[in-house]
Amino acid sequence: MKLNEIGRPKGSNRKVKRRGRGGASGHGGTSTRGHKGQKSRTGGGVRPGFEGGQMPLIRRIPKLGFTSRRKDRYQIINLDDLCRFPENTLVDHKALFAAGLIGKKLPVKVLGYGDLKVSLKVEAGFFSKQAEKKITAAKGQAIVITASKVKMDSTKNTTNTTEAWNKGNTETKKSRSVRGEK
Repeated sequence: MKLNEIGRPKGSNRKVKRRGRGGASGHGGTSTRGHKGQKSRTGGGVRPGFEGGQMPLIRRIPKLGFTSRRKDRYQIINLDDLCRFPENTLVDHKALFAAGLIGKKLPVKVLGYGDLKVSLKVEAGFFSKQAEKKITAAKGQAIVITASKVKMDSTKNTTNTTEAWNKGNTETKKSRSVRGEK
């Protein structure tokens, strides 16, 4: 059997249903739409989920939970990701970005998954308690930096990150409301 000898299976080549072409066709008159009613009219029909005026299912079932607008506040890095850096290296936002571990915009949170076998100076916006313990146990340093440092500034500032981050966000909201934005 060759490619040019292959035919279509029997019954696969059906004629198109031609509606509204006279009574003799069997599909004339109402054009297979039936008599009267919303579904017979041009542009007629109901939207998906409409139940004829009955309370729709999507509105009957309870809605649980919510989506937080503050969800993506930081990027997560685990300690086992930091093992790729050589001994006594400063691991900051630039180094993590260059290694392809994070994106540019959001601050970094270091979590304690995995073991750190090398001594590193780690600069990040947030540290879990476990991560801080493991970094200091490996004779490294866990340095908390502010949101302004995340913008790749050269200034050193080691104040409480959460306060600085929240303070920065309220200032942004105020400046937007002055300009008339939401």
